[in-house]
Amino acid sequence: MPRSTASGLLVSDAPDDLGDAVIRLLRLLDRPRDVTVLAPLIKREILWRLLTGEQGAAVRQLGLADSSLSHVARAVRWIRDHYSQPFRVEDLARLTGMSVSAFYRHFQAVTAMSPIQFQKQIRLQEARLLLATHPNDVTGVGMRVGYESPSQFSREYRRQFGAPPSQDATLLRGTIRAEVPAVV
Repeated sequence: MPRSTASGLLVSDAPDDLGDAVIRLLRLLDRPRDVTVLAPLIKREILWRLLTGEQGAAVRQLGLADSSLSHVARAVRWIRDHYSQPFRVEDLARLTGMSVSAFYRHFQAVTAMSPIQFQKQIRLQEARLLLATHPNDVTGVGMRVGYESPSQFSREYRRQFGAPPSQDATLLRGTIRAEVPAVV
């Protein structure tokens, strides 16, 4: 369920200070004049929050070129960039330079899910964002994020968010309007 922060709506379980910084960065999209000055500062704050937060040690491992975490990060990036496309775990393992078993073990250790489960999470989160702006196109959104079957999309969406896509989209839009002040 989305939770509110002082800055608005946050669909995450990230710490409040990190979520607030991300929301401030997103709000700069409505203020192009401020972007060049404030965006680098907010990005630096986000990086600081990540490095000093609960997962800081893991984030720092990403900077080590040959760590298993950096290899998994390469696969995570690929999945994020290609979330709507099917893939084979063998191809991701090859991309990371690991054996299939080592890749699967490390991926699961880092993300607490399989590569396919991770892709599903990315697809559903992306679908939720799209539904906030396209609430009447549930089938189109499902296909856009990689689902071939509208019923499978609806079933997995409901399992993840506790409501069918169309109902959740209506709830999200109402919550966003109520909690995010209009930019004047």
